[in-house]
Amino acid sequence: MTTMSRDTIVSIILLGFCGFLIWAGYQIRDPQFGELPPAAWPKAVTWVLTAFCVVYFLQSLLADRAGREPDPIAAYREPGLIGWFRWYFNPIVCLAFYFVFLATLPYFGTLIGGTLLVFALLSFLGGVTPRLMVNHAIIAVISVGAMWLLFTYGLRVLLPRGDLFPGI
Repeated sequence: MTTMSRDTIVSIILLGFCGFLIWAGYQIRDPQFGELPPAAWPKAVTWVLTAFCVVYFLQSLLADRAGREPDPIAAYREPGLIGWFRWYFNPIVCLAFYFVFLATLPYFGTLIGGTLLVFALLSFLGGVTPRLMVNHAIIAVISVGAMWLLFTYGLRVLLPRGDLFPGI
């Protein structure tokens, strides 16, 4: 009898959750306004998520069949609380950046605050040199600006506006 890997178990749980989301998407009532039904976006996102979970499940089965070697990076983890903080330093700092973004959202708004968040995360994770900072700024402005335009004008979603710059 073979045992399933952690990835296989997680992918099965995720597929079960996706099944629940698909079922819940079909429970959303359609008011027949003649426009896009309210369940269209949740269903589309759920089916894309399900496709990713199927790929994850298949990859976990193939990895199980090929046999796994121990994780070489895990050998570098130090024991104790300080080792835990060193191991999880990047995720902790990224979450701190996100909480700062949430705390300043009423002041900066979605567009400026989101751009600053993406720029800060890219700079923290990708390094800080003049060339990289220009790249990070371009990526932040284009990605957040495109999403802001899509949600504000394409989908007509009211995103938080900041007090410092109320026009955007």
